[in-house]
Amino acid sequence: MNVPTRVTLVEVGPRDGFQMEREFIPTDLKVEIIDLLSSSGVPAIEATSFVNPKVIPQMADSDAVMQRIRRRPGVRYCALILNVKGAQRAIAAGVDAVRFVVCASETYNQKNMNMSVAQSLAALREVVAMCAPIGIHVEPAVSVAFGCPFEGEVPEARVIALAEAYAALGLRDICIADTVGLANPRTVRRLLGELRARLPDCAFALHLHDTRGLGLANALAAMDVGVTTFESSLGGLGGCPTTKVSTGNVSTEDLVNLCDEMGIETGVDVEIICEASRRMQEFLGRPLPSHVLAAGTRRMLFTGVSQPC
Repeated sequence: MNVPTRVTLVEVGPRDGFQMEREFIPTDLKVEIIDLLSSSGVPAIEATSFVNPKVIPQMADSDAVMQRIRRRPGVRYCALILNVKGAQRAIAAGVDAVRFVVCASETYNQKNMNMSVAQSLAALREVVAMCAPIGIHVEPAVSVAFGCPFEGEVPEARVIALAEAYAALGLRDICIADTVGLANPRTVRRLLGELRARLPDCAFALHLHDTRGLGLANALAAMDVGVTTFESSLGGLGGCPTTKVSTGNVSTEDLVNLCDEMGIETGVDVEIICEASRRMQEFLGRPLPSHVLAAGTRRMLFTGVSQPC
């Protein structure tokens, strides 16, 4: 197995995780969690999204969140957007980067963005033209890259075509998203290997869900073909609003623990991530699907220095 010496983790819990919760998470708590995550060593946080609050009520306070967080030097604060209006709001809020999603499934794109894939790509071109001159990084993502709940199997050619469209716009940091947790190690190796071969000047990240328990295995498969950036969520919070699946994202502390166990550097303090996850667990009043949160790390077990998270 080929594993890197270091990987980069992107924390998406404050957006992808929080948006699944029915109970509104107070702005104070969102800010507290993001500030905790900022102190953990993660270099990038998807802090919120600028979308229609009627569709995603949990994100109705996105402007307030961005105004109140403590910006830590070296941390990139990103927001999800789906259109030009979202980009305008995100820019006004002072984000460092915007995440723009286009689906590899026409049906999913229509249901999730209320646009065709072609319309989303046209909007992306406008967003790039808007953001590039003012130094705001545009991070495109291919959603439902490994399968769609409406169309079934997604041909790899569609994912590759979208990645090539992104590259043609000058976008070199591309995220491939297992939106509903349909990937397995074989499909991850095949798709990410093909993408890296076709677009050697691009850097690919993998957005991981653990809906069916394959998230960490998929991370290792991606590492084996040279991927070194992964997206995860504190406590395993998250899922997929379109399909109403209540569990999904790979737990950040589980991914950090995996890397720590294998000698792969992340620069992330797993105990701070656990503290943030525990705070959310207390607020939500239910156990979160994080193994490390329940069992602790090897160091905790062997030394008793710290209680399990």
